[in-house]
Amino acid sequence: MKILIADDHALMREGLGQLLVGMYPDLVLLHAANGAQAIAMLLPHRDIDLVLLDYQLPDMTGLDVLRQFARIQPGLVVLVISGSVNPHLMQQTLSAGACGFVQKSGNAQALVRAIDLVLKGGVYLPPELEVLSKSGNSEGPNTLSPRQETVLQRLMDGQSNREIAQDLDLSEETVKTHVSAILRYFNAENRTQAALAALDYGFRSLKRR
Repeated sequence: MKILIADDHALMREGLGQLLVGMYPDLVLLHAANGAQAIAMLLPHRDIDLVLLDYQLPDMTGLDVLRQFARIQPGLVVLVISGSVNPHLMQQTLSAGACGFVQKSGNAQALVRAIDLVLKGGVYLPPELEVLSKSGNSEGPNTLSPRQETVLQRLMDGQSNREIAQDLDLSEETVKTHVSAILRYFNAENRTQAALAALDYGFRSLKRR
């Protein structure tokens, strides 16, 4: 069994490692402190059985890492670990190729169940998010497009529509359309609310990368 833990907190990696060693005596454990390191691990380790991926990495989001994983090794089993309990974020990670979504506030037993399930080919969702997902209790689209995410990053940096348009070589009208879609996605009344909600969802501005 070979498992990669991608988390920027050494204590978190060590704690997960101790749990995993107890589950798999023959375990080969790999560590990555950021997204770039996790992606680089795939090439020399094509036989990775599972990746435990923290959504909040210092250099990129879990979604960015998942998209790179999908290009390099489609079908890789990835379990996302996040402090967020937002169903939209969960849906985004699953759409990007994750096999499960675990809350950091959960207990070790939940993580063990999640690991066992995804390694058997299943999909794991926390009970709270599974209820929200099945209820359809969400407004707006399930995901933002890559272009909308790019606009969102600049919105989070406080750029105006004109500045975003100049930065991305778009018309202001196109940027306005993207901003409107972003507000709907976060069910926000203004840009400030959308930016704050985006932080809760795990999005990062360019300045924070």
